Amino acid sequence: MLENLSAKLDESQSRLSQLDAYYEGRQPAAFLSPKSREALGSRLKVLGINFPRLLVSSVAERMQVTGFRAIGEDAADDQLWRIWQANDLESQAHLAHVDALTYGRSFVFVWAGATGPLVTVESARQVSVATDPATGVVRAAVKRWEDGKDHHAVVYEADKITRYQGKENALKVTEIIDNPLGEVPVVPLVNRARLLDVEGSSEMADILDLTDGLAKIMSDAMVSSEYFARPRRWVTGLEVVEDDDGNPINPFSNEGDRLWQSEDPATKFGQFDGARIDGYGDLVAILTQQIGAVSGLPPHYLGLNGDQPPSADAIRSAEASLVAKVISKQRTYGRAWAKVADLVLKVRDGHNTRDFETLWASPETRTPAQVADAAAKLAGMGVPLEAVLADPLGYSPSQIEQIKQARRSEALDATGADLSAFLVTDE
Repeated sequence: MLENLSAKLDESQSRLSQLDAYYEGRQPAAFLSPKSREALGSRLKVLGINFPRLLVSSVAERMQVTGFRAIGEDAADDQLWRIWQANDLESQAHLAHVDALTYGRSFVFVWAGATGPLVTVESARQVSVATDPATGVVRAAVKRWEDGKDHHAVVYEADKITRYQGKENALKVTEIIDNPLGEVPVVPLVNRARLLDVEGSSEMADILDLTDGLAKIMSDAMVSSEYFARPRRWVTGLEVVEDDDGNPINPFSNEGDRLWQSEDPATKFGQFDGARIDGYGDLVAILTQQIGAVSGLPPHYLGLNGDQPPSADAIRSAEASLVAKVISKQRTYGRAWAKVADLVLKVRDGHNTRDFETLWASPETRTPAQVADAAAKLAGMGVPLEAVLADPLGYSPSQIEQIKQARRSEALDATGADLSAFLVTDE
């Protein structure tokens, strides 16, 4: 099993490295011609227009888990949320979403820790899984990493967990642990676009070529700005002097010489018109619009609105496609996080009979006044306070519990104030 999973992990490294380069904005200039490279020398090896990272961060920042609720119950599970916070998953979950959107997948491991369930987020650069093609259930997983000169690997299976250590091609078994869960404690977060997209696909895939084209246009603009935008001068009727090797000598090459002169009255001097780079701006705008159309990024994210700030209604309308995309991702990732919640309870209690759903913060851009107005209307319709606090107000389960306790305290204080009038004192 280790050999098969390791081979699968090795095969994915090339593609993942390429996606890494685009996310970090250090991909090579795909369309930079040899002449342009020569003209620029070593001053411009990479010109990254980092729209891929903008796309990933724009989707990930709107995917915020706020809790878990058992199917059929009204309130979120407070104990699950405490475990979530104890494992720093409020920040780690965001990184899991970023990696899943970038690479097409990331992974969550659940096991027993020193003080309770231990949940860790893992990268596709270190983890590979084998799934049942019929059911999609994870049959085995491997995590592989290096620590100095030592190489480590852990193979997770339904009945056991095997640890390896040694040199790169000579790993030896160091420990075998029984797995009482009866299932692999690894949950993939897969950014699936289609039914058979088992390994997931990068959210950046559709805009990589457009990003290369945009970088090429910007590179051309830089070359033109360096060599052609400034006016070039010409001279005729001037005798060309050659050196001993027959190479022409530039008569105006002396450092500090700003004056061109010639004693020959037939010599004429002139100047070419400077190249205009307005056309590059038009091409940049076209490619940027195409990136927005393909990715769903609104125009004000891409700098296409100019100096005129959009109105609030225009922003909501422009973000409709992005919000719809995030809601779709929440459905996909929500089921994976619900499986994580299931494993957490199995690690803690040894069993779990409840099915959970993941609660998310709203991905829409709304002002505080709009949120408060929506909450007031829902409360006026008789929607329970706890549901209103969760959506649309977006409070976490711990925050909701604090608000409920504060309301109970206020009610007790008010009751105490009213009862004091009826207290009888002995005279």
